[in-house]
Amino acid sequence: MFSYYVLNSLYTLLRIYSFCIVVWCLSSWITVSNDSVKNILEAIGKIVEPYLSVFRNVIPPISGVDLSPIVALFVLNLVGRFAISTLGLILI
Repeated sequence: MFSYYVLNSLYTLLRIYSFCIVVWCLSSWITVSNDSVKNILEAIGKIVEPYLSVFRNVIPPISGVDLSPIVALFVLNLVGRFAISTLGLILI
C-alpha cells in the first residue's frame, strides 16, 4: 500500500511540473497587467527555467520559435514513465 502512495505522489508531482511548463509557455504569449498574476508567473518561471535552459542550450530556436519546451515535456514524460515503472517493479 505504501508503494502505491509513493508512485502516485511521484506521478502527481510530474504532472504538476508539466502543467507549470505549459502555463509558463502560454504566459509568454500574453501581456499580464495584474501584479498578483505577474508574481505567480515569476515564481513558475523560477521553477521551470532551470529545466528548460538545459534544452535551450542544445536546441536553437527555429524561425524564432522555441521548441525546447516540447522536447522538455517529452523527456519529462519519458523519464517519469520509466521511473514510475521501475519503482513499481522495485516497490511491489
